[in-house]
Amino acid sequence: MTPKERVLVAIHHQQPDHVPLGFAGINSGIDRRLKRHFRLADDDNEGLLKVLGIDTRVIEVPYIGPPMHAQIAGRHVDPLWGMRTRWVEHQSGGYWDYCDFPLKTATLDEVLQWPMPSPDDFDYSVVPALCEKYSDYFVVYGNPGVGCIMNTNGMLRTMEQTFVDLALDDEVGLLLSARRLYVQQQVMSRVLDISKGRIDMIWLGEDLGTQNGPLISVEMFRKHIRPNHQRFVDIAKNHNLPIMVHCCGSSSWAFDDFIDMGISVVDTLQPEATNMSPAYLKQKYGLSLSFHGCISTAGPMAHGTAEETARNIRETLDIMMPGGGYILSPTHNIQDNSPVENVIAVYETARAYLV
Repeated sequence: MTPKERVLVAIHHQQPDHVPLGFAGINSGIDRRLKRHFRLADDDNEGLLKVLGIDTRVIEVPYIGPPMHAQIAGRHVDPLWGMRTRWVEHQSGGYWDYCDFPLKTATLDEVLQWPMPSPDDFDYSVVPALCEKYSDYFVVYGNPGVGCIMNTNGMLRTMEQTFVDLALDDEVGLLLSARRLYVQQQVMSRVLDISKGRIDMIWLGEDLGTQNGPLISVEMFRKHIRPNHQRFVDIAKNHNLPIMVHCCGSSSWAFDDFIDMGISVVDTLQPEATNMSPAYLKQKYGLSLSFHGCISTAGPMAHGTAEETARNIRETLDIMMPGGGYILSPTHNIQDNSPVENVIAVYETARAYLV
């Protein structure tokens, strides 16, 4: 099978030649070490996907408009949306951590004036060429930040204030997310129009759980999150496309709503979180949803041996592979504390596994 065929067969709950392989992203330290191991250039991202055997390709459209937000000394400022991060070192590398929260105490007028990109200022002309370049692969448009309310508002407003906004229907926080989601919806519509059927799936995101339970109530989800996600789902459905939603933590409490909305694939699936084990998901939702994830970035891949990692992969596939409906992927970005040999074991074991 081609990579595209392999994923399409799986998400339609049939069994492909071997499990499709996905990729959720990678942190800088392990990215460099893997590329050195495979003798790839530091910027050869496509080469890394090929050597790991990844069946999916995620495309995006570049922004070509005027600068929205200026850089600040000692910070990295997102040029489109204005989130600020600072570099934080840790034992195995480092990461960019959100800081400053420039809209934490913003007024309604300040949110109205906050610079955001125009849907007109993206280069949609690259879409046909990208679709052609990856014609053998399963092409995905989007990322976990598309459609996201809580996480993304929290980056500008703090998580605490974001939860207060949702609880109190605060028009400042609701306007902030509405403005951003409108831009994302318009960009998605134009991307799908110009792709002429050559994109295979849409990817949205909203973290919904802690390790132990929901971040918000079902009522709050249905009031504030579901209606906004439904607009993206409807755009995708107008193009006859499946939708995948990224949701970290214990999030299976929302899966019945996902099914009702028309969502067919769920991403992340942290197996250590409550009601997120492969066996639980396959038994309860295996006939209604397909799954992308389940390989913990905090489990054997990070803390075990290569042999323990391979055993974890086989155990997961024993549960998730029968009958299709599964794309193997790490639950999140592969972290810097993951040894090279363990990451290789994930993908080599998966490619060799046959039901």
